[in-house]
Amino acid sequence: MFFKLMLICGLCSLFHAAFSAAQYRSYLRVSEQKFSGSLPMDIMIQAFVSLLVTLYSVVSIYCNFKVIFANDDFVTKSYGHVFSTPPSLVTFNHRGRILTSKQS
Repeated sequence: MFFKLMLICGLCSLFHAAFSAAQYRSYLRVSEQKFSGSLPMDIMIQAFVSLLVTLYSVVSIYCNFKVIFANDDFVTKSYGHVFSTPPSLVTFNHRGRILTSKQS
């Protein structure tokens, strides 16, 4: 319930930041000032923070993350088996030799 409320607040704040940006641009047009290319810092901070809040709440509501344990492979297999490279992937004739060859 908390994350749904947080999502609604984040979306409303994001909408308010967009409306404030549009209102700022229309104010500049009415006062015949030139747009400098960036919005005021308070609008940008509000948009960024509300975007983070919205993203965090969406991820918290709709995603069920599972913990990944690195040692699951080690329980049934040996260290050499898990980290060994198959012989078919070992190659010594690759493009990196061009970087180290001496060209005269």
